[in-house]
Amino acid sequence: MKYIAILLTVFNRKHETLLCLANLYKQRLPDKVCIKVYLTDDGCTDGTSEAICQTYPDVHIIKGNGTLYWNRGMYKAWETASNERQYDYYIWLNDDTFTYPETISTLLTTSQKKEDKAIIVGPTTNAQHTQPTYGGRLNNGEIPIPNGTLIPVTHFNGNIVLIPRSVYQILGNLDYYFTHSKGDFDYGLRAHQQGINIFQVGSYLGECELHHTLDKWCNPSIPLIQRLKILHRPNGMPPKESFHLEYRHYGLRMAIFHFITIYLRCLFPIFWVKYKKKILNTADL
Repeated sequence: MKYIAILLTVFNRKHETLLCLANLYKQRLPDKVCIKVYLTDDGCTDGTSEAICQTYPDVHIIKGNGTLYWNRGMYKAWETASNERQYDYYIWLNDDTFTYPETISTLLTTSQKKEDKAIIVGPTTNAQHTQPTYGGRLNNGEIPIPNGTLIPVTHFNGNIVLIPRSVYQILGNLDYYFTHSKGDFDYGLRAHQQGINIFQVGSYLGECELHHTLDKWCNPSIPLIQRLKILHRPNGMPPKESFHLEYRHYGLRMAIFHFITIYLRCLFPIFWVKYKKKILNTADL
């Protein structure tokens, strides 16, 4: 029997969370595979936990107080799962990501082909299936388009990710230093530094809409004082956490450079918006 822990963190997205779980429990699992869901409820006030308990009573809910956000919520879920059992695999899953029936079986088959010594990433697409939205990342930050074969990547988004026990024994949990974002990128980069391979599978394993909106901390329509406050929120672009990530993986010079440019984007966002539009227009040529 193979045991898999499914790890999620949720906050006030009851509809999406229930749909995510509904898709998860429709998986066509291979024989002798057992899954258990560990879900951190980081202070939901919309009845998410109550609805989960009623519909999916086997889900292990870990209670947060609204200060964990994604990374620390995932840390708590992973910590709880690993303390309960030595799982063969751990799967990260975002609550706004809707898996296909073959998602887990594809992740497992791919992992076994790599002797359960690599991280396996499932790319997602939008509802129209017109573009990749989240998944593995190349060194230049781009998400490779699935082409039917395994694609080596250097880091990844945490929407659909399989971590075998052997990798967990080397890397351990997510880094609790990070609050919301960046923990998934950091985990992939740490794996890369340890010589652990990361592969994106050759087909889409789920759907998740891309968050197209301009970040509020660099939105010129928002007053400067408010932008600065949003910048330092856990779900903004906290400069200290960004510096920590950059320094760890890219060195002091790059960390300082991006620390400065984050503030420049916050202080003078109109120039960043014009630059991004220019890049997009160039790409369309």
